[in-house]
Amino acid sequence: MARIRATVNCDMGEGYSLYKMGDDEALMKTIHLANVACGFHASDFSIMNQTVLLAKANKVHVGAHPSLPDRQGFGRREMAMEPEELASCFIYQVGALMGFLVAHGLTLNHIKPHGAVYGMTARDPALARAAVGVAKTFNVPFMGLPGTHHQAAAKELGVPFIAEWFVDMEYSPEGKLLITKTHEPLSASVVRDRVNRLLEEKRITTTTGSLPLTEGVTEVSICCHSDTPGAVEIAETVKALVDRNNAQLQ
Repeated sequence: MARIRATVNCDMGEGYSLYKMGDDEALMKTIHLANVACGFHASDFSIMNQTVLLAKANKVHVGAHPSLPDRQGFGRREMAMEPEELASCFIYQVGALMGFLVAHGLTLNHIKPHGAVYGMTARDPALARAAVGVAKTFNVPFMGLPGTHHQAAAKELGVPFIAEWFVDMEYSPEGKLLITKTHEPLSASVVRDRVNRLLEEKRITTTTGSLPLTEGVTEVSICCHSDTPGAVEIAETVKALVDRNNAQLQ
């Protein structure tokens, strides 16, 4: 079976004030795409500015990582929100990040929802269209879960779609992403097995085995969360595997 090309992405800039979340300086050296928090689940104007500068220094493409307005719950708790309200919520956040990108001579690469709203928009077609519609407004791709309303809404609205897979989260036997408030540690061998299965066999690891990647997906972006224990080591392992894999496709 043919291999699949991949990139590595990470959710970044998720501290607040003097509080730090993850080793952004080290992680930024191991990724291709940074999903930068926009203030509603984490970050503030100083951290957003610093994260954009860090991405620029490491030649990492910057995407917006908007959330539900839930800083206390780190955006990992669901809340009821109408599609129009969600679109406004996202435009507000992406606009904030855009200011820093313009200030530092960068462009927005993509939009990827954070936490609970990632799952909500994957399940609900109206919410998916609202979120993807924001990507259309800013004329950038939408990053999301293949085989869900993320991908369907992107196709419907004519928005380029970046298929994402999570190395440090579990998938149910049916292939549903199991979104949790915290992430458990992973051994290097588990990381290697999961990534190699994806890149070499186009299969995602589930809690009971594996399932084929959604048909038609020809490239995938692998997410490593900055708040997973051992995040830097995980990202370094994934980056090495991805680089080796992509080199074989050239």
